[in-house]
Amino acid sequence: MPPARKRARTYDSAKTRAAVLAQFGNVRAAVRDLTPERLAGPAGLGHWTVRELAAHLTMALEAVSRGLDADEPAGPALALLDWPFTTAPRAAEVDGEVRALAAAEPDLDALYARTEARFAERLPTAPDGRLLVTRVGAMTLADHLVTRTVELVVHTADLNAAVPGLDVPYDRQALAACTRLLADALAEKAPGASTEVRVPPYAVVQCVAGPRHTRGTPPNVVETDPLTWIRLATGRTRWRAALDEAKVSASGERADLGGLLPLMR
Repeated sequence: MPPARKRARTYDSAKTRAAVLAQFGNVRAAVRDLTPERLAGPAGLGHWTVRELAAHLTMALEAVSRGLDADEPAGPALALLDWPFTTAPRAAEVDGEVRALAAAEPDLDALYARTEARFAERLPTAPDGRLLVTRVGAMTLADHLVTRTVELVVHTADLNAAVPGLDVPYDRQALAACTRLLADALAEKAPGASTEVRVPPYAVVQCVAGPRHTRGTPPNVVETDPLTWIRLATGRTRWRAALDEAKVSASGERADLGGLLPLMR
C-alpha cells in the first residue's frame, strides 16, 4: 500500500452516477449486436471469451446493487486512492465468478436489462455517504461509483480490442473519472513533485521524489492520451512498448515510469 496520503480529488456525484449508467448503456448496445461467433472469440484476458468479458461488465453495476441491498457495514471506509492497489489479489476469485455468471446467463441482453433496471431503481434514493460492503472492504457509495467508471472504461477498452470494428464509445465523464483516479493513484504510489504527468484533457499530476519544480517548464514530463494512460496503468500496455510506438512522450531523467506501472490489474 502506498505510504503517503494526499488529499483526494473530489468528484461530482451526480455526474458520476450519470456516467456509470451512460457507459453501461454504451456497452449494452454493442453487446446486443454481437454474433455467437464473436462472443465465442478470445477476449485477450487470460482464458476469457468475449462472452465472459461481456458478462463481467454487468458485475460492475451489480456490485453496487448488492451493496445497497445488504445491511450497511460499520466501517471504516476504504479510501478511494487505496482502491486501485487492492484489486490484484482478488483476480482468481473474480475469474471463477465470471465463468459461473456467463454459463448461467445464456441471454446476455436479458442480463444487461435486469442489471441496469436494478441499479437504476436503487441508485436515486441512496445517499453518497452510505457505506457499502465491497469485495475489498467498505466504501462510500460515492467513492464506489468512481471505481465503477474504472471497471467500465477499462473493460470497454478490452472489448474494443477483442472485437475489431466494435468501437464501443466512451462516455466523456466516465473516461475523465477513470483517467483522474488512475493518475492520482500514480501520485499516491510515487509521492513527490519532480515529474509532471499530463493526460490531456483530463488530468495533470506531479509525482516521483526528487528536486521540486517551481517555475517554467518542468524538467521531467510525461504526456499521453487517456486510453493509452489507462492501458499503461492497468497493465494492458507496457511502458517500453508505448514509448516505442510513440504513444507516450517522456523527457527528463525522472520521466521513466516503467518501474511504477502497472498500478492495478
